[in-house]
Amino acid sequence: MSAAAASSSGTERLYWLMLLAPCVFLALFYLAPVLNVLVLSFTVPRPGVANYAELVNNAAVQRVLWTTVRIGAITTVLALLIGYVVAYALLHCGPRERRILLGIVVASFWISALIRAFAWVALLQSRGLVNALLISAGVIDSPLSLVRNEFGVVVGMVHYMLPYAILPLYTSLRGIDDRLVPAARALGATPSQAFRWVFLPLSLPGLIGAGVIVMIFSLGFYITPAILGGGRTIMVAEFISVQISETLRWGLAAMLATVLLGTVLLLVMWLSRFMDVEQALRK
Repeated sequence: MSAAAASSSGTERLYWLMLLAPCVFLALFYLAPVLNVLVLSFTVPRPGVANYAELVNNAAVQRVLWTTVRIGAITTVLALLIGYVVAYALLHCGPRERRILLGIVVASFWISALIRAFAWVALLQSRGLVNALLISAGVIDSPLSLVRNEFGVVVGMVHYMLPYAILPLYTSLRGIDDRLVPAARALGATPSQAFRWVFLPLSLPGLIGAGVIVMIFSLGFYITPAILGGGRTIMVAEFISVQISETLRWGLAAMLATVLLGTVLLLVMWLSRFMDVEQALRK
């Protein structure tokens, strides 16, 4: 065998070894636990589909799932509205302002969800800054209940999800040809018409993609709803935790985890129709 052939064979073996190592790691530490959860959902406490029947027969499960979907949808809509405005501002501001704004957006990733949640508790509680400002301004006479309810959960989740909405939207808006809107204006369209008929339709794939990303994260929220909800607004992740650690209903918890995972996978598949995730990450 020639030296070139031997070198090529060695390179190929190294390539397959490098490919095999992460595959084994994923199989052991990701795929196996997921399959174990799936098996538990059909076998505990007894074999069958009794756990999945709880989706139809258990009012508490239905209420938790509906609360999760409702809060996730509200969070997604609000995060997209605010995120679109910020992304649009990033697109049209100067380079210096853009760097500052992007720095603020990226810096938010360095602050943990736990710290953010407790910060919102301090701001929204009865003696917090928000109620104090409203009372001092004469808007209200007594403190509003802004925390330990659904309102507080939505506020905390929207705040946490804004970077996940802003960055994909900014990437999408930056890919739109900046000559199209001036061309529409030159043809007689007003600024609002040029935005509504030209810019907005071209940004819809990015808007949908960002919405799916925010919804995926929102469905699995745990810390923020647990702290800002105060046990009164329970979402599916917290409900799963209660079933595992307190009621010991492992089968029900595994079923809900399986349903949540399946929903996320379907959303990811739908996301791939509107957004090239690999290209977005490269940008």
